Amino acid sequence: MIVAERLQKVLGLNLKRGAHSPNSTFCVMEAVAYVAGEKWSDSPECACPVIAAFLRNWNDSLPTDADRDRLLKPLIPRLVGTRNPKLEERRACMAADWLARIHTPAWLRLAGLTNQAEILSSLPEITAFKQVPSIRGPFEAVRKDADAVWAAAGAAAGDAARDAARDAARTAARTKLAPTVEELQQSALKLVERMIDA
Repeated sequence: MIVAERLQKVLGLNLKRGAHSPNSTFCVMEAVAYVAGEKWSDSPECACPVIAAFLRNWNDSLPTDADRDRLLKPLIPRLVGTRNPKLEERRACMAADWLARIHTPAWLRLAGLTNQAEILSSLPEITAFKQVPSIRGPFEAVRKDADAVWAAAGAAAGDAARDAARDAARTAARTKLAPTVEELQQSALKLVERMIDA
């Protein structure tokens, strides 16, 4: 059940990062509890705890209030009534699969680790947690490769760390990151919608 006047209040405010005082500022899950008429919490009783955990993390990792409003605010009324213990493991598998086969490979590709990205993205879909031990080997191999690349990059950056070069590198990195970030945001949104519809 959604309290219409509370939903209107939330839709008129910006979602914020972190935990907040009651009825003033909201993260996405505090907003869900509020519009459902529940006590103040970022773990509302009416919402699936798997989806709630994913959204608390995503809410706090988005860089701006505008991003939170654009991506998360439309989900608020849809999250009310998603709690269903029979679906929690399925939803958790969906989230784990997305992290393993979509999210992580996107960052590996951006870092130039395309072979490692392909190893992970070509893994079979995670539909049950009993599969996880069978994919541990590929994950360990990819982690070792990524650690080696980051160590080399860190050493190179340490040798050439001048303020102007660092600023230029940060600007270039932001420009290079933007398409991957937008792609992953849209992918995460589709994941949440699938978890809601499960």
